[in-house]
Amino acid sequence: MLTIFRRHKKACQHRHKGRTYRRCNCPIWIEGTLDGVRIPRHSLGLQSLEKAQKRLLQMEATGSRAHELPETVMITFACERFLDDAMARGLAESTMRKYRQLTKQMIDFAEASGKLRLREWNVEATRQFRVSWKDGPRSSLKKLERLRSFFRFAMDAHWVSENPARKVTNPTVRPNPTLPYEREEMTDILAACDIFPDSNGKLGQSNSKRLRAFVLLLRYSGLRIGDASSCAAERLQGDRLLLRMQKTGHPVHVRLPQFVVDALNSIPRSSARYWFWSGTGTIENNAETWRRRLNRLCVLAGVKDAHPHRFRDTFSVELLNVGVPIERVATLLGHESVRVTERSYAPWVKSRQDQLDADLERAWAQDPVALVQTNGTREGHGKSETVN
Repeated sequence: MLTIFRRHKKACQHRHKGRTYRRCNCPIWIEGTLDGVRIPRHSLGLQSLEKAQKRLLQMEATGSRAHELPETVMITFACERFLDDAMARGLAESTMRKYRQLTKQMIDFAEASGKLRLREWNVEATRQFRVSWKDGPRSSLKKLERLRSFFRFAMDAHWVSENPARKVTNPTVRPNPTLPYEREEMTDILAACDIFPDSNGKLGQSNSKRLRAFVLLLRYSGLRIGDASSCAAERLQGDRLLLRMQKTGHPVHVRLPQFVVDALNSIPRSSARYWFWSGTGTIENNAETWRRRLNRLCVLAGVKDAHPHRFRDTFSVELLNVGVPIERVATLLGHESVRVTERSYAPWVKSRQDQLDADLERAWAQDPVALVQTNGTREGHGKSETVN
């Protein structure tokens, strides 16, 4: 059975009377079941109660797939189906959170602009939606990629005939060079752990020791702050830390220096299972708590432009500087493609720099000017002359 109701706006004076009150001009929504199929709550894009009743009768006469016809698919319904599919694919919670944020923005924009049906989202409407974003260029590019994924899903469902987001030009993203911590900065950060005050203003207590172990884990494991803050102690076996399981089922470990292992084993855990997480609340909130602590620590250490991801950068660059192949570094970082690693860390690949140096040496060996300046002599009129 399907039910129509008015979803009162915030400014509606009849809002307190509930959804059964229909004597206003607020948008009409529908929900319920049809032929045993649950119809998710979504807007009909109508304000007229008479037209809504006709739409209801049409849907009941047509059957359970009436709401899936291209001319009747609403943005709210499409977004719900898209999220259901993403959840069924087993995507990470961090990815699901970004998809939920995107679909909420789409629904808000649809209600504000009156483009409640999916078929109304042409290229111009999609560009207007992008204009409403307040994100920076890099975040805007990622969101645009997620929007294109949404419309690909809609195309596969035959709700739209083309992907309008593909015709929206990418924002200009300026290179953001990776900047690892200098060794002196790492020394200062670790020294600041000893004078980091806890919530009661005391120094050198258990929280300070836990913070030092957290910094060492970030630096020598290459984990992102979310993964490090929720890392289970059982993942450390001896001096080998389990980073992840590959799709092939093979584990990827990183070997930690003994002083990092000792630091982790000596701290009081936040819970029985985790070093740095109580196990309650969300991983995101816990990571944000540790992010704030690191920011305070780096201010105390006098390190400028500090960011938790720079520990991961330091881990990567130190390996590349001693000649570890970039393919192996990519495996440790968990990048799906070496190209991702190259975009951030190519300037630090030692083998490439060595090759460039060798190429220059060979070029100089064929350059007469370079030979003269190097040997201090020049050839003139069949004899060698010393250059003063």
